[in-house]
This record gives sequence, C-alpha cells and structure tokens, in this order.
Amino acid sequence: MSGFLPVNRTEMKERGWEQADFVLVTGDAYVDHPSFGTAIISRLLESRGYKVAILPQPDWKTAEDFKRFGRPRLGFLINSGNVDSMVNHFSVFKRRRKRDVYSPGGKPGRRPDRALIVYSNRAREAFKDVPIIIGGLEASLRRLGHYDYWSDKVRRSVLLDARADLLVYGMGERAVLEIAEALDAGIDVSDISWIRGTCFRTGRTDGSERFIPEEDDIHLPDFEQICGDDERSRAMYCESFAKQYRSNDSVNGRRIIEGYPYHCSIVQNPPQPPLEGMELDDLYDLPYERTYHPVYEKEGGVPGLQEVKFSITANRGCFGGCAFCAITYHQGREVRGRSLDSVVREAEAMTKDPEFKGYIHDIGGPTANFHHPSCEKQREHGMCGGKDCLFPKPCSQLDTDHSEYIRILQAVRDLKGVKKVFVRSGIRYDYLMAGWKRGSGQHSGRQFLEELCRHHVSGVLKVAPEHVSGKVLRQMHKPPVEVFDRFSNEYRMICRQAGLKQYMIPYFISSHPGSTLEDAVELALYMKKTGFVPDQVQDFYPTPGTLATCIYYTERDPFTGKPVHVAKDMKEKKMQRALLHFHKKENRPLVIEALKAAGRQDLIPVLL
Repeated sequence: MSGFLPVNRTEMKERGWEQADFVLVTGDAYVDHPSFGTAIISRLLESRGYKVAILPQPDWKTAEDFKRFGRPRLGFLINSGNVDSMVNHFSVFKRRRKRDVYSPGGKPGRRPDRALIVYSNRAREAFKDVPIIIGGLEASLRRLGHYDYWSDKVRRSVLLDARADLLVYGMGERAVLEIAEALDAGIDVSDISWIRGTCFRTGRTDGSERFIPEEDDIHLPDFEQICGDDERSRAMYCESFAKQYRSNDSVNGRRIIEGYPYHCSIVQNPPQPPLEGMELDDLYDLPYERTYHPVYEKEGGVPGLQEVKFSITANRGCFGGCAFCAITYHQGREVRGRSLDSVVREAEAMTKDPEFKGYIHDIGGPTANFHHPSCEKQREHGMCGGKDCLFPKPCSQLDTDHSEYIRILQAVRDLKGVKKVFVRSGIRYDYLMAGWKRGSGQHSGRQFLEELCRHHVSGVLKVAPEHVSGKVLRQMHKPPVEVFDRFSNEYRMICRQAGLKQYMIPYFISSHPGSTLEDAVELALYMKKTGFVPDQVQDFYPTPGTLATCIYYTERDPFTGKPVHVAKDMKEKKMQRALLHFHKKENRPLVIEALKAAGRQDLIPVLL
C-alpha cells in the first residue's frame, strides 16, 4: 500500500476505508511535502485519526469528479493551491502564463480561474448538504471585500461567491482541527461560529442566529460603501483596510464584521495564535513522503517540487512589514521558529533520500533571519498597533539576536552527507544591520553575515532593496538606500577578507505605488553608478490583501489619507520597467522615450 493518502477510490479501498472523513480538494497536483499546504493539513488530520482523501486538480466542468470518493462523512476541505489561481494564471500585464509549476509536467490549464469558487460550487452540486470549508492563500487574502486587479473592481468576500460554510484564514492548522472536532462531535456546521482564524456568514444581526454582536466588535464600512467607483467609496475602502490591518494580531485582534445587502454579514473571528516551537516541530515531524504522487511520473513529475524538495522551513511569520507583501495579512507578523533538533532531524532524513546530492537548498522561511518574536513584549502584549518593527527605523525594543539561527546552520552543515547548506530565503539586511556589532558575540549581525558569506552563499547573494528613491521606499515601508549601501560594503569586505569571489544581485520593483518616471530614472542612475545589473525586475503586481494594493486601487495612503502617484497606464509601466533594464538593446526606444517624458534627455548618452 502506498504511503500517500488516497487519490482515487481504489487507493481508498486498499486502506480498508468505506468512506473518507474529509475530501481535500486542491488546485495543485498532489505533492506530499511540507512546503505544500495540502500535505500539512492532510497529514495533521491523519495524525488525529481522520481519514483524508485527496482530490487534486479535479475536472471542474461537471460535478462528477467531486463524487470520486463518495460522500465524505464530515466535509470538503478546499484550496486553490499554493498560490492564488489568478496569479498562477496571469502575468502582471494580464497575459496567460505558459507554465504552471504546480501541475504535472508544468502544463497549464489544469485548474480554473478563481479555482476556489469553481471547486466549491461543484462540490455543492455533488453533495448539497455536505459542509464545505475553504482555506489556503486564495481564501485568506480574499476573506473580506477586496480589490481584484484582474477585473479591476472590488469583489465581495470569496465566502459568498463560493457558497461555502466556513472560511479558514491564515495558517490554518489549529482552526482545521477545531472544525474537525466540532463536526465529529455532531455539531452542525451552521452552528460553528466561535473558532478563531475563521470567517462565517450570518443572515441576521439581531442575535436570533449564531451571530450575537459584542461591544468591542470592529464594524467595517458595508460592502456597498466600498465597491463604488468614486472618491467616497475609495475613501471608505481605505478606512476598511486600515481597520483590518490594525486588528490582524492574535493578542489584540477583535472580531470584524462586514455588512452586505439583505441583512447579510461576513464575520471574521480574531486570528489564531501562531504555532509555538514545539507545535511546529511536531507538524514537520509528520510522515511526509516528501515527493509527488507516483501517478505524475509519466508526465515528468511536478516542477514546483524541485526547488523545495531539499529545503527546510525553519520559521513562520514576518514582522518586516513590506507594503507589497501579503505575508502580514496571511501568516501574520508574529514570528515563531522551530527547534535546532527538529531542523536537524529533517535534514538527516533528507540525506537518506536516494536523490539527495549533498546540497540543502534553503533553511529559512518568509524571511530567513527572523527566527523568534520581534521583542519580549510582543509575546504578552501583541504587535504594536500603528507601528512597524523595522520602519521607518528599527524599534529600540527589537531583538536582533541571530544566535539560534546561526547554531541551526552550523549543526546542519556538520551533518554527515551534507556538502553545502544554502540560504535562499530573503535576508532582511536592515534587521541584520540593526544588530551589527564589531565584537565577536554570537548575537551580532556581523557574525551572521560572516557565517553567511563563508558557508551559505552559492557564489551570488540575492537581496531585495526593491528601490533607491527615498519617496518610493517610504511607500514600500523599506529602509533608506544608505542601509543597503552599508550592507553591500560589509558583504564585499567580508568576502574579500575570506578570499571568496562572491557577488550580489539586487531585486527591484518597478511601478510600485509612489514611483514616478523620475524615481525610475533615479534607480537607473544608481544601477549605472554601482554596476548592479538586476537579475530580475518585477513590475508591481497588485495582489489581494497588501497595503500596496490598497494604495494602487485608491491612489492614497490608507493611514494618512494623502494622495499617492500610481502608474496604472500600461505605457508608463513599461517605460519604468525598461529604465531598470536600460542595458538591454531591445529597451533602447522605450528608455529614450521615458527619459524625454521625464525631461532628462541629458541622460540619454549616460545610460545608453
């Protein structure tokens, strides 16, 4: 019998099951690796005695495939995959992508647009009275009214369009277990309203249903107030976003209510507390097969596994607060890390894999060098409201100790069979520089950078300053370029002292809210002066749930109300991007046009 969970009725019968407790539907191919949410949730439920069948990339054109396992005893659990299905399908310029790394052979077209909605409605057609619980990134970022870039309008909560019973947001392990226990105890899904990290729909607000208003509830502007195409609606959208942003904390977060027509409301319960270290250790110790299901072998496997198969997730959460990143809204700002022993056990298991060549591709997380809460106060009092840990400058209470992460890297690279351990997750250089000390203490950012340069760089370190214009960096919630320059100088000096020929490639974002053509010119001149040739330029992509997307849509800062320039015209977006790749011959006409539009014809011979 395969160690994988069943993907068809035959495999279910081989396990001796007559009925599955849950059918987990996903828009990705089935990969039983802890980098995939489907694997984590299914293995966790299995560890608690539940029977979980996996329905990966079902045929969504009819409801027949959703009957593959028969009627699930407790419900359907549905996600669209590791990424939002619209991001998966479309580039920032709204062109169809030709590759889907989470599908067999990388072939596109194996999942529908807005997969969460389509799957949920098909499941409802298959079994009308079976509970449907949606989760994953697409559900989490679309849990309330949100701006949708692809339709260029504000859409309502995905819970309504999916016609699901419950929505799980954030990292859903605790919430899913609590839902499973409630359903298993015979509680009707319509009565499950108390679980943190979930959203539910209520038809009344007078207390006659499962919804009883409380004094400290946060009431957002009604959906009808934020969905209009006028200044008043955009101002209300900003108000709604700001309230959500400030209540996305397990200690201080309160219940949030968003009203809809016909006395309907979406109620968001406060976030679940993050899993603590021992809980994370237990989660990553579950018996994953760590590869894709054999059914995909004939199609060449699943490309998305290649980079993560020999990578280790060591932490969760991010207190970096970048405006363009959805991690704050999904995983939250509360960082927790796994223990050294747990990470070492996972690395040891990798060395026994026949395909392991001695290289661990990454030990990290959303931000590699965040491994513990941002400060001691945060554990008891929660994250500071209206204040970031690193922006506009590092907080005086910030804990910049890198010692535990350094010990983890040292322990894994000392394992028999391990040749090299790379760190490819993002490094927050401003956090590292905040803990910079010239001494030799293990807590110092300097020691971490020395360890990184000597042992964990593959010849090129990739970092993400994102921009150099002070105005744009402030909108991004990123540090001034001078901090990046300091870091760059220290990196080069340490590499030189160690006799290592290692380089640095920066990542930049073009057309981020706040960036004008003049700002793009400033960035181009910086690259020309420093000799940086960007490996990759990402045009800003307005994905649901981020601060920058709110600014993109409303053209104002939701916290100050001040207007912000946004490059929405495709011509301007292409010119900003071309300036960042000014060295490419094919960009020459656009670069000249951009310099003329910015009134900087004098720079044509400088850049070209």
